[in-house]
Amino acid sequence: MFHEVVDGSAGPASIGDEEGDGAGIGNPTHGESIEPATLLTAFERLLVGATESLENERVTAETGLDATTVEAIARGDVADLTVEEGVSVLAAADGRDADAMVAELRDHLLMGMATAVLDVDTIAATIDADLTGQEVQQVLEGRAAMTIEQLAEVMAVIETRKP
Repeated sequence: MFHEVVDGSAGPASIGDEEGDGAGIGNPTHGESIEPATLLTAFERLLVGATESLENERVTAETGLDATTVEAIARGDVADLTVEEGVSVLAAADGRDADAMVAELRDHLLMGMATAVLDVDTIAATIDADLTGQEVQQVLEGRAAMTIEQLAEVMAVIETRKP
């Protein structure tokens, strides 16, 4: 799942594992910066790996995504994919419930904010995505769609600021 890339349990998609050999760095130490681009690359590897484990037709059938979107994911074009779309691919590959996975991701982000003592306005001011504090809150709560790229930006801020 997306949040597992920072704790090293996502296998070859873990951050710090650019070689894809499963030797990710795990959770960064206090003050160590995580770049959004690094997370986005890890998310890309995670989604490409999930599509490789299934036939594109099966991904399309199990996720409801159109063939063009599934082909784009297989090529690694995931930045504009919504979190829900990305999770549906991961759920199809793992045989898990997509809604439960999205809820787990949101819980991880909100708990990370509490641990890092961050509010939505601070996150909005820190990320490059053009989101206000209210919009950050809406995407975290699932009241608005969040792209994989926005997830990478938000997660990078949270993970970098955790003690």
